[in-house]
Amino acid sequence: MDRAAYQAQYAQYAAMTERRLEELCDQYLPAQARISAAARYSLLGGGKRVRAVLALAGCALCGRPAAQALDFACAVEMLHCYSLIQDDLPCMDNDDFRRGRPSCHKQFDECTALLASDALLTAAFEVIAAAGLPAENRARAAAALAAGGGARGMILGQELDMRYETEKADEAALYTLHAHKTGALIRAAAALGCAAAGAGEALAQALDTYAAELGLVFQIVDDILDVTATTEQLGKPAGSDETNDKTTFITLYGLDGAEKLAQQHNDAALDALAPLGPQADFLREMARELLQRKN
Repeated sequence: MDRAAYQAQYAQYAAMTERRLEELCDQYLPAQARISAAARYSLLGGGKRVRAVLALAGCALCGRPAAQALDFACAVEMLHCYSLIQDDLPCMDNDDFRRGRPSCHKQFDECTALLASDALLTAAFEVIAAAGLPAENRARAAAALAAGGGARGMILGQELDMRYETEKADEAALYTLHAHKTGALIRAAAALGCAAAGAGEALAQALDTYAAELGLVFQIVDDILDVTATTEQLGKPAGSDETNDKTTFITLYGLDGAEKLAQQHNDAALDALAPLGPQADFLREMARELLQRKN
């Protein structure tokens, strides 16, 4: 797949997601509530929709229409957004900006932001429960999203992220942190695509391996951009990792070493797709694009 075809397909998947998210907000986040306004502000405020696109592309790779996974894709975006709202709070990373706009707690207030994030978390599972798919598919999706977002996944990663602001992380600790904080939800997105399609174990395992490597690439590139990009490019404060005294892949490997490491994990992601033939070309190009992203 050439880059132009990939970008067109990605844009289509992202547009599908945006339209459906707006519909789901109307259904599950009534505008008259202040917490709903805050949730909508953060959820519909832009973003790359990487997790949603991965779920949709995964479903298509499994031989089913991408739209079959659309509600599951929106659910993972809702849960991801809840995590971002909380990550920005003063008790965590204390970031005033997200995606080029004031963070939710700055636009509203801390209490409203916290409740809005809770609303998004619970709505994500309501969306899965009401999706027009067989009960087995919905149960599989709910289990995957709960595992990826819970105390064995992203939440553990958030805890470790806070811990290593006061303790220095070694290589093993850093990998554990980011396999949970970033990687767990990316793996969950791939699992949601498989759940929507009713994919078999072999295909689901290949996509899980791909997603795990993709999550590491995503995080390493994030660390690189934190020291090489501007605040305007990132849409959030550049240099925040150093400000918060965080151990990052740059801390341990330096810029050149981190770039080489990102390439190694990108290669491993592509290797996981090798048995899947040309049907996986979109995901191959997705890995390359995430490796080269500038924001």
